[in-house]
Amino acid sequence: MDLTNLCRLLLLPFQMLFAVLKAVIGTVLPCRQRELTGDIVLITGGGRGIGRHLAREFAKQGAKKIILWGRTEKCLKETAAEIKQSGTECHYFICDVGNREEVYEQAKAVREKVGDVTILVNNAAVVHGKSLIDSDDDALLKSQHINTLGQFWTTKAFLPRMLELQNGHIVCINSVLALSAIPGAIDYCTSKASSFAFMESLTLGLLDCPGVNATTVLPFHTNTEMFQGMRVRFPNLFPPLKPETVAKKTVEAVQKNKALLLLPWTMHVLVILKSILPQSALEEIHRFSGSYTCMNTFKGRT
Repeated sequence: MDLTNLCRLLLLPFQMLFAVLKAVIGTVLPCRQRELTGDIVLITGGGRGIGRHLAREFAKQGAKKIILWGRTEKCLKETAAEIKQSGTECHYFICDVGNREEVYEQAKAVREKVGDVTILVNNAAVVHGKSLIDSDDDALLKSQHINTLGQFWTTKAFLPRMLELQNGHIVCINSVLALSAIPGAIDYCTSKASSFAFMESLTLGLLDCPGVNATTVLPFHTNTEMFQGMRVRFPNLFPPLKPETVAKKTVEAVQKNKALLLLPWTMHVLVILKSILPQSALEEIHRFSGSYTCMNTFKGRT
């Protein structure tokens, strides 16, 4: 080992300690937040659910323009009208993020009609809600195309200009199921795990790119129509998140430039337990919480 690498090795523990202390202090003391007044925010799946609440929250925090992407014009039109009524400029485009050509075409239209996107929120997702054996092949492909590959296409469409401007933020609304899968949602869990790896790689790749950052949000079960009918055994102990809470915390994470956000904070315990407990013990936790059978009553939107 040469002298340079030896010095780096000796410095590493101190650099890690400094990073930890900085993070701890940042949670206690108020830090400088990103001002959104000059930002153009694009939200995929922005017509309803968490996407609609994200549009409201970004508008509330002063975003310059909001752009909504989705597949259902009725929902997009309603949300856009609400955002405009609040005083923020809002546009919507019908776009299936699972369709690569459509994404690139609509991205070009956005740049020409609205301007350069500086915050991209990859929120669009679908869930089939069945076991592997009971799943339709086309439905499985649809989940992977929208939930995972769609982020490849949207990020490729908007990231180059962010890098040029040295101003941008990529946000992924993921799920805690990316870290802890459940039966009955094999398509969703797989796609979210892939999406998590995508964002982890992307975030590291942006370390030397000034002004461009990324945030991955991993919420627990959220009370939207997507997962309607999903039931856990102790709803008072494990209550579903409100979509407005997820939206508010996400915008705060963007403003504070947090790379990873687990909601609620107790999900950090789950990550620790998964890394130290044997599989048999984790199975008992699944049985106790009801996550083993929570999709049996699923009636959500695909």
